[in-house]
Amino acid sequence: MSTFPKSVCVYCGSRDGVSNAYADAAEATGKMLVRNEWRLVYGAGDVGLMGRVANAVQAANGKTFGVIPTHLLDWEVGKRDLDSFVITETMHERKKVMFMNADAVVVLPGGAGSLDEFFEALTWRQLNLHAKPIVLLNIDGFWDPLWGLLEHVVAQGFACDDILSYVTIVPDVAALETRLRAALS
Repeated sequence: MSTFPKSVCVYCGSRDGVSNAYADAAEATGKMLVRNEWRLVYGAGDVGLMGRVANAVQAANGKTFGVIPTHLLDWEVGKRDLDSFVITETMHERKKVMFMNADAVVVLPGGAGSLDEFFEALTWRQLNLHAKPIVLLNIDGFWDPLWGLLEHVVAQGFACDDILSYVTIVPDVAALETRLRAALS
């Protein structure tokens, strides 16, 4: 059993992206988790922003919980030196195990997989299946188009405006830390 009282699920890219700010934010997020004694729950990859968050947590002697499906072990370079390393059969199982082992969700820049994970967590919140905080780390405005899309969905009558209240957007890791401290205390 972990000595860490809370766990934060971080969804992010298996690539670094084009801006060094994304890599810096991933590493700062890892350090911030350890500083607050929060365990990292993530996709168990050792590449891209995923690897950067996990390596930063490990370098600071933090706790890690990684979940990866068998078909991604090679592609995402499954990071087997984690405190907990779970191999699932499917992506659906991966997402469920990650989400169920976390107290909050943070989404760093990423691609289709990160969007899939974000929308599943948001949909489950909309359906009252959980009340966990969902935070978008909006480095250099990365998530601005997504937020605009969510506002458009509401404006066009496909969701109530309360869906916007289920997500918090923060501009940097300092604001992320403040938001998580408020939510997880």
